[in-house]
Amino acid sequence: MRDRATSSRPTAIVIGASASGLFAASALAEHADVTVIERDTLPAGPEARRGIPQAHHAHLVWTGGVKAFDDLLPGLVQELVDEGARLVRIMGDMVSRAPNEIWFRRFDQLPHRNLVCSRPLLDHVLSTRVLKDPRITLRENTTVLGVEGTPEAVTGVRLQSAHAQESLQADLVVDASGRGTRAPQWLHALGLPDVEVREVNAGVAYASRLYRAPERAQTMAFPLVNVQANPANPPGQGGIILPIEGNRWIVTLSGTRGGEPTADNDKFLDLALGLGDPVIGELLRHAEPLTDVKTSRATANVRRYYEKMRHWPDGFAALGDAIAGYNPVYGHGLTVAAQCAVAVRNVLRTHPITAAGTAKRLQNAAAGPVGAAWDLAVGQDALYPGASDSPPTTVEKALARYVDRCVETGAGNPRALAALLDVMSLLEPPTRLFSPDMVWPMLFGPKKPQLTGAPLTPKERNI
Repeated sequence: MRDRATSSRPTAIVIGASASGLFAASALAEHADVTVIERDTLPAGPEARRGIPQAHHAHLVWTGGVKAFDDLLPGLVQELVDEGARLVRIMGDMVSRAPNEIWFRRFDQLPHRNLVCSRPLLDHVLSTRVLKDPRITLRENTTVLGVEGTPEAVTGVRLQSAHAQESLQADLVVDASGRGTRAPQWLHALGLPDVEVREVNAGVAYASRLYRAPERAQTMAFPLVNVQANPANPPGQGGIILPIEGNRWIVTLSGTRGGEPTADNDKFLDLALGLGDPVIGELLRHAEPLTDVKTSRATANVRRYYEKMRHWPDGFAALGDAIAGYNPVYGHGLTVAAQCAVAVRNVLRTHPITAAGTAKRLQNAAAGPVGAAWDLAVGQDALYPGASDSPPTTVEKALARYVDRCVETGAGNPRALAALLDVMSLLEPPTRLFSPDMVWPMLFGPKKPQLTGAPLTPKERNI
């Protein structure tokens, strides 16, 4: 690490070598020497690690995230594709049933492309790319115990390594430690008031299993197959088949309170066949399981409203899941992580890291992508029984009904579907759903009739 006394550049500390932390480090490296503090040892290849338990489950990166990936690290998406990831057309390469049980038609002409691969592959390619930067230093097997400073300014962190405790000073500390963040406690210990927190927990549990794709599916670009849960018909159960590198399928099934999946290998196929549509189970009948079932229950939507705090210390910012964690079913975590880093980079191009008020600007900028994903997730999950102490408001219920109309319209009209995907992909704000591209088809058509089943081609169904 460079000595702050002799370096002409500011210094920054990033807590966590997660995707959020690595993207943040790449953005900060334009303006500072960066030290990434990671409590684990990063694997040498595309392998799951203890610090990312959700790595066993299905992940995808929406179009807004794909754009942010290449905005931050030009060529990163192509590097992932070269290693086996896919850019899939949404909805051309996707068979999807919406929460209101309507099947989307597979329009090929839409511009949206989602990135699909295993989480270990994504993390490996990303970390390899970011850590090549000589301005970024990684410290593994080191835990952050807390931050140092005053209510006016954070000046560094306290660390615990294998051999000793120490302090490390920096001009900016960025918390990218994810759902397990301790930042609210750290800031309170400095004398700051408690942050406002909201939780919406639909009680979703996940179960995932890795399969070898059927032989005939290995010779074609097999589509994603997605059956989403219906909040109006609890317990909401859904699932997805995600074709990934190595001729494998990640299959993730989910269920809310009273319908949670288990880790029982023998019950996995039955649960897939028992979804609102059995298409996932039917496809799995002839697929070879490669792993046991892995489960997870850390799925609550939790948001910390740092941007609302009247006083914010210089020298500190939180990003990604450290601000808000989402129900993984919506697939927005990686997109938000990259978009938060883009927001950081854009602020620092006009405001120096060491300037008073820069940290507050960073926190406010990160609230943009976080808030967009939050509204999408909570708009659905708040409808589940027991999801929140405060039931959905009249306005929230009305918006949910309107979104159902948008889904119904988009399922049969490519112009409306493009508007819906612009919002779901975190490319455009929710106001896009009130544009003429959506409202005109909703009111006047034309709309194709609703499908009665999964729109698999004859070749795909023969699998």
